[in-house]
Amino acid sequence: MARPLIVFDMDGVLVEVTASYREAIRQTVLHFTGHDITYERIQQYKNSGGWNNDWALSQKIAADLGTEADYATVVEEFQKLFLGHNGRPGLIERERWIARPGVLESLTARYDLGIYTGRPRPEAQLTVDRFSGAVDFFPILTADDVERGKPNPEGLEKIRAQRPGQPLWYVGDTVDDARCARAAGVPFIGVASQAANRRQELLDLFASEQAAGVLDDINTLETFLANR
Repeated sequence: MARPLIVFDMDGVLVEVTASYREAIRQTVLHFTGHDITYERIQQYKNSGGWNNDWALSQKIAADLGTEADYATVVEEFQKLFLGHNGRPGLIERERWIARPGVLESLTARYDLGIYTGRPRPEAQLTVDRFSGAVDFFPILTADDVERGKPNPEGLEKIRAQRPGQPLWYVGDTVDDARCARAAGVPFIGVASQAANRRQELLDLFASEQAAGVLDDINTLETFLANR
């Protein structure tokens, strides 16, 4: 039997992004509206589903606060904040790798590892190169590789077509990740940090989407899979 392939979402699963992507949403909305929103409010939108694209989410929150902003202009401002601009460091530099040393390396003894993320490819690759060390993720599928992002199952279906006959797991931290996996017929493992905003709501959403289990973080993934 082929080795199983564990496919990871990135944000909130492999990488802690509260101070990067979530902060970029907060600052983008503040720039356009003057309203300083909370991370809890951002999570409320995420839990409602359909907001995997943080650029579109920033535009949506601004609109709900009474400011209509051109999408391209929102993207431009967001990217200046996230990647840095005019010598100012980007919020991406605040990211932290979640897996403890040796955790992913141990998984590779029994599993292949891949990534399916809503990030653009340059940002995904930059973070993998920065943090992953000797761990080889293949495939790495990004927002640039699909026409329809999560919760549409296109990304996972593409991975399955690339790896025929190989059992898949998908590990994610949002309801869109869970719905993507369920639509693709791929078993889903949820991640919900103990410190997560609106955590119980997220746990209930994972249960409604028939998650195989929920972890505090990926450092316990190998133990979880060994007990399946």
